[in-house]
Amino acid sequence: MTLPTSGLITVNDRGARAATTFGSVAAAGGNMVFIKKLTASSSGNLSFVDGASSVVLDSTYKEYVFTFKDIHPASASKFSFNGSIDSGSNYNVTKTSTIFVAAHNEGDGDAALTYRTADDLAQGTGFQNLLSYGNNGTDNDQCLAGSLHLFNPSSTTFVKHFIARTNSYDNSDNYSIDSYVAGYFNTTSAIDAMQFKMSSGNIDAGDICLYGIL
Repeated sequence: MTLPTSGLITVNDRGARAATTFGSVAAAGGNMVFIKKLTASSSGNLSFVDGASSVVLDSTYKEYVFTFKDIHPASASKFSFNGSIDSGSNYNVTKTSTIFVAAHNEGDGDAALTYRTADDLAQGTGFQNLLSYGNNGTDNDQCLAGSLHLFNPSSTTFVKHFIARTNSYDNSDNYSIDSYVAGYFNTTSAIDAMQFKMSSGNIDAGDICLYGIL
């Protein structure tokens, strides 16, 4: 049997009378569509505003995913986010959230799995930290990576849930910090913009990509 050379392989299941395509983004019931990439360069923040600079953050998709790659801070601090209901004029939407972390240091001398009350929010309007148990490190090889899912932000009926997971190289004692964050924007207004920044100082480098999920 000769397989296609294009990198796409279609497997037919006669019993189910279905076909699945591998090697491309396309898959039945869950296409991931690239929307926008922002790259930090000593940036105070990175903002995705619906309708600006080719950003789509509306009813086109019921789920949006932000991916974080090699986020490097200018100073030791926490990577964080907030939403807007007025096209980015204000990033202060009320949120309730929960966060726990798993941590382990390079020296194998300490490990932890704990809920972090210091970084959760209860009807708070401030930025939600995407890292707990330390700060993003500033050494040349230290960075943060992960993703955030935002569900149906254009709804004017329901609150807007989010789920995030990141892993960071901590600034002290060289910890791997695996942070789990979830919560909701407690508003029935549409979320039409999202902003990411460090809790202090600039984002020295890194990419954030936005995708829509069909």
